[in-house]
Parts: sequence; structure tokens; C-alpha cells
Amino acid sequence: MRVGGASRFPSHPAKRLTILMTERDHARHGSLMVALVQRARRAKLAGATAFKAREGYGASGRTHRTRVVYDDTPVTVVIVDRPERIDAFLVDVAGLLEDVLVTVEDIDVMEL
Repeated sequence: MRVGGASRFPSHPAKRLTILMTERDHARHGSLMVALVQRARRAKLAGATAFKAREGYGASGRTHRTRVVYDDTPVTVVIVDRPERIDAFLVDVAGLLEDVLVTVEDIDVMEL
């Protein structure tokens, strides 16, 4: 435990894993979003949340949005845990992440 830079609250180093995809991205025969959150839970990571957006675009420049007939909804999965646990999780799911954007950031988790 350490006291964060500008904060009086104790904190510890962590990593935030952010995965950007669309609703139609799949892992085998199911939703990639669901598969990632379920694997994070099985790995007992500190937390995982999936967010659906109304509209967005990525490296392709193609706009993704929710539609009545064809759902191309942008989805973001955010997972937070200690650095070594995020690194191990990435090794485990690397094969699922070939066509999506993945970012990893160093963060401090505050202990309030």
C-alpha cells in the first residue's frame, strides 16, 4: 500500500485493460463480450464491466452503431486488477483478441 501522488488516500498499482469491439464480435459460437467477462470472473480478477455505446468508430474508420435489423453496436470491456494478473489474463485470452483494439494502462487503485 502506498499513498498516491496528489491524493491523501492509500493506493496500490494496477492495470486497466480496455478492449474495444462490436456486439457482433464472437468467440467460437458466443459473444466475445460475454466470453471475456466470464473468463475474467473465472480468473477471479478484481472487476470487469462491459459497456455498450450508441455509436463509434475504430481503426477502419467505419462507423459502428445500433440498428434495428443489423446490430453493429460498439462495445467496450474494461477489466482492472494488479499488473501481474492482467498480464496473465492477456496471455490466456490472446487468441480471442485478434480483430479488436486492446489497450493496457498503468493506474493506481485508491483504497477509500
